[in-house]
Amino acid sequence: MLIDFNNLNINQLSFTTEFEKKVENFIQEWFSDGKMVKVQTSGSTGVPKIFEIEKQKMINSAVMTCNFLGLKEGDTALLCLPVEYISGKMMVVRSVERKLRLMVAEPSLHPVENVEEEIEFCAMTPLQVENSLDKLHLIKNLIIGGAAVSESLKNKILQMNLNRSNRIFETYGMSETLSHIGLKQLMPEQEDYFTVFENVSISLDERDCLTIFAPNVNAEVLKTNDLVEIKDDKKFRFLGRIDNVINSGGAKIFPEELEALVKKEIPNEAIFMGLSDERLGQRLVLIIEGNESEEMRSKISAISFEKNFHKPKEIIFINEIPRTPNGKVNRIELHKIVSQNMQ
Repeated sequence: MLIDFNNLNINQLSFTTEFEKKVENFIQEWFSDGKMVKVQTSGSTGVPKIFEIEKQKMINSAVMTCNFLGLKEGDTALLCLPVEYISGKMMVVRSVERKLRLMVAEPSLHPVENVEEEIEFCAMTPLQVENSLDKLHLIKNLIIGGAAVSESLKNKILQMNLNRSNRIFETYGMSETLSHIGLKQLMPEQEDYFTVFENVSISLDERDCLTIFAPNVNAEVLKTNDLVEIKDDKKFRFLGRIDNVINSGGAKIFPEELEALVKKEIPNEAIFMGLSDERLGQRLVLIIEGNESEEMRSKISAISFEKNFHKPKEIIFINEIPRTPNGKVNRIELHKIVSQNMQ
């Protein structure tokens, strides 16, 4: 269904599916007299929780994204993310603020299979993009969030030979920043650093983790657990999460960097993890999603790791890696599964 926020009469819209009714409920909540809305976190780094957000701060976030991308009144956007989470809610708020024409599609791994016309704006998870490569040429501005964009997906996007008018960005943000506070372009130019929006300040704390001050969306200074390299006051490069850092024999290992290296060589999801080890403290293992094969093992063995201790002590194959409802790898649950299977 299509919702035209430039000429909205919600009573004339026909919400039929369960997802469309969730969208309707949020629109009703948005246009109510209340100043706050409820948002659920994904639970990718802990227990899911519900918290309230000021509508004005969501509007401020929407303005930053719309301005950065140059979206204008009457442009068409596609909502294909769960509206329980900030990612889906913000797609609606951006459409309200900029008076966009919002297409509502059931969240799925194939969100644009029924899209035949050009749209100016869409937000997807990496898994959704992976299954939508044949339709990316129809999207003028695509932002990818919810999980890191793998090297294999980046390569697939680059091989699409899209027009330079098709722009694709990776996002950086969290529920507390009301979706993202910065974007990194993947197409038509491939950037190494995220660029933060106006009125967003970044710095490092004593752990070398990113600190964010974005007063338009959150009055607090946010201390993240993300290890980063800061280039200047507007650009930073993500290195990995400090709570994912593996300490093996006294050496600190950033799994995200190793995962990016491995995913350049294999198409499967690959996760590095530290398992308890009496001698090393943690031993480095590589978990591959999919069936075990000698070909896969050979490809991994041929990878040139920068340091010897970056090479996994063991490779574990698993049928399916657990994920949160919005597509992020659930490392906590994965660690439990692998640890239990090793006993």
